Amino acid sequence: MVLPETMAVNALGELVIGGETAGDLARRFGTPLLVYDEELIRKRCREYMTALARSYPRFFVAFAGKAFMTQATAVIMAQEGLGLDLVSGGEIYTALKAGFSPDRIQFNGNNKSDHELSMAVKAGIGRVIADGFQELYALDEIARAHGVVQDILLRVTPGVEAHTHEYTQTGQEDSKFGFSVGDGSALEAVAQALSLPGLSLRGIHCHVGSQVLDLSPFRLAAAIMMDFRARIYQETGALLDEVNLGGGLGIRYQDCDAPPRIQDYVDAVSQAVREACRRHSLPLPVLQLEPGRSVVGEAGVTLYTVGTIKEIPGLRTYVSVDGGMTDNPRPALYGARYSAILAQRAKEDPARQYTIAGRCCESGDVLIWDIDLPEVTRGDILAVFSTGAYHYSMASNYNRCPKPTVVLVSQGMADPIVERETYEDLVAKDRIPARLRKGVEATGRACS
Repeated sequence: MVLPETMAVNALGELVIGGETAGDLARRFGTPLLVYDEELIRKRCREYMTALARSYPRFFVAFAGKAFMTQATAVIMAQEGLGLDLVSGGEIYTALKAGFSPDRIQFNGNNKSDHELSMAVKAGIGRVIADGFQELYALDEIARAHGVVQDILLRVTPGVEAHTHEYTQTGQEDSKFGFSVGDGSALEAVAQALSLPGLSLRGIHCHVGSQVLDLSPFRLAAAIMMDFRARIYQETGALLDEVNLGGGLGIRYQDCDAPPRIQDYVDAVSQAVREACRRHSLPLPVLQLEPGRSVVGEAGVTLYTVGTIKEIPGLRTYVSVDGGMTDNPRPALYGARYSAILAQRAKEDPARQYTIAGRCCESGDVLIWDIDLPEVTRGDILAVFSTGAYHYSMASNYNRCPKPTVVLVSQGMADPIVERETYEDLVAKDRIPARLRKGVEATGRACS
C-alpha cells in the first residue's frame, strides 16, 4: 500500500511514524494506541494557508474540531494560524482551556442549548453560526442580557447533494441543518437577523457533506451561495462580507481513493466565488473554509495487538484485535473501508486473506473485511491507516472498554496527548443509591 508521505518502512520492515517505530510505540504505550504524526498535521495546515494565500486575497481557515478535538489539537491550530469551528460546549471548553483565542472560534451546530449559547457569548466567541429561527431569538435575548452584540453567520442549505454516504450529506434540502435557500426560509432568516438588536449578521455559511472526492459539489455550492449573497444585497441592501463554504474534502483511506489536492480544491472554490462576484458586480467577501478530516485524517494510525485467530475452512479467517468499534465505529456506521499492514513485518508479501474483527460482543464489530496480509500470528501489531478523523472523537465505552491512549509523535519524540482511561475512570461517575446498598448488604449477609 501507499503510505502517507511523512511515514516510512525502515530496512528491518518496521513502520516508522514521526521517527518512532510502531513496535516501540506499542511496547511503550500499549494497544490499542492512536498515533498522530505531528509533521503531517502541520503540513496539511500549511497547505491550506498557502493555497488560499495564492488564490484569494482575504480568507479565514477554521479547523473543524469535531474531527479530532483535544487541547493539543487547539494549540497546533493556533500555532499554524487556523481558527476553530466547534459544535458543542465541551469543544469550546477544551479550546479555551488550551488558551485558544475565543475571537477565532466559530460555534456551529443545529441544536445549541441556551447554556451553550450563554457560554459562547460570555466567552467572546467570534462567530455563532445560527441554525434556526428559535436559536436566533434565543441568542438575541442572551446577547442583550449580557450587554453585547453577537456577531453571527447564518447556516443555509444550498440544495447540493454530495456523492457520499447519506449520513454525511448535509447540504441537501432534506437536512436537519440550516435555513433552505430553495423554500425562502433563508431569506426570511436574513431579514429576522438584521432586525434583532442583539445580533450582527456578518455572513452566510454552508456545508455540503463529508469525505467528498469530487470538486463539482463544492463549485456548485459556492456559486449558489454567492448568488444568494447577491440576492440578499438586492432585497435588503445588506452586503454581507463573509461567506463560509464549510469543509468536507475527502482523504485516501485505500489506494483506490483519489482525493483532490488541497490546492485544486481551494482553486475551484475561489474561482467560483470570483466568477460570481464579477457576474453580480459585487466585491469579494472574506472566504472561509472549515477543513477537518483533510487536516488530521491521514495523520492518524491506530495500532492493535492481534489476539484470537479463527479459521472457518472454506469461508474466511477472522483475526481479532484488542480494539474495534469502541475506538473506530465508522465501519459499523458507514461501512467505511481501511488499509492496514503488519507494523513489524511490512516488507513481507501477503500470504492469505483475513477479516479483522474487533473485541466487542457484536457481530457487526468488524474493522476490515477481506484484507491480504502476511501470515498473521497472535501478538502481531496491526497498523490501520487514516484513523485520524472521527475515531477518537466518536470513541465510546461500549462493553465498558476504556478509551485508548492518544500519542503525538514528531522527530523521534512521542508524547501522550490523551491518557488511556483506566477501569477506575469507567466507574468514577457511577453512583449506587443508598436503598440499593441496603439490598446489597442484605444479600451479602445471606450468602455468607
